[in-house]
Amino acid sequence: MPSYLQTLPLHTITEVYGEAGLRDRFSREIERFAEPDWRRLNKALSLASDLHRQDRRAREPVVNHLLRVTLRVMCHYEVNDVDILVAALLHDSVEDHPVELAGEGHDDPTETALDVLSAEFGPRVAGLVRAVTNPTYDRTRDVHAQYRAHVVASLDRHPAARVIKVSDFTDNGVGLIHTTGPKLRKLAMKYRPLVPELKELVNRPDTPLTAPIRLHIMRQLDRADERFTAILQGPGER
Repeated sequence: MPSYLQTLPLHTITEVYGEAGLRDRFSREIERFAEPDWRRLNKALSLASDLHRQDRRAREPVVNHLLRVTLRVMCHYEVNDVDILVAALLHDSVEDHPVELAGEGHDDPTETALDVLSAEFGPRVAGLVRAVTNPTYDRTRDVHAQYRAHVVASLDRHPAARVIKVSDFTDNGVGLIHTTGPKLRKLAMKYRPLVPELKELVNRPDTPLTAPIRLHIMRQLDRADERFTAILQGPGER
C-alpha cells in the first residue's frame, strides 16, 4: 500500500483499496501504542473479523464498517483510550453474533456473550459494547421510535459510548449514498430524528472529546441532516 494511505479519507481508502487498505491503515495507526495495547487491538480485530467473516452490506464486508468506525474514533476524534477503540471494533459483535460468542446452550446468549467479552477484554469494554447494542424491539410498535429511545437512554448513561455511536452513525449516514429504492427513505426516516439528540449528547461536558473535535462532529451531523432531509423531501425512488 502507498505511504500516503494515512492522509486519505476513510471512504476513499475503501473505494480504492478495499478491506486490505483499511487493514493497512489500522496497522499503521496502532504502531504508536505500547505493545500490550496494539496486541489487544489486533486481538479485537481478529475476533471481530472471525465473527463477521460472512457478513456483508450491499457493497462490502461488514469488517470495513468496523474498521472505519474505529479509525474515525482513533484518527479523526483523536481518541487514544484503548477500551473505547476495542469496543468500537466489537460494537456489532453481541448484537449480530451472540450465539457464536456465547456458545450453544445458553438461555440468554446476549448476556453470556457480554460475559465473554468481559473476560477477554475487561468489564469496561463489555459495558461499552452493551451500551451500543440494540435490544429486541416490539414489532407491533414503531421500531424506529423504540430505536431512538433506546439510543438516547443508553448514551445518557454512558458518555464514552457516545464516541462510538456517533462514529457508527456517521459511517451509516455516509453509507446511504450506496442505498437505493424504498430502503433509502426508510433509513433516512430512522436516522434523521436522531441527529439533534446526538448533537446534544456529544456536546455534553462529560463526553470525552475536545472542543475542536465536537465542532468537527457537529459539522458532520449537519451534513448528514441535510442529506436525510433531501432524501425525505424528494419524490422517492422506485
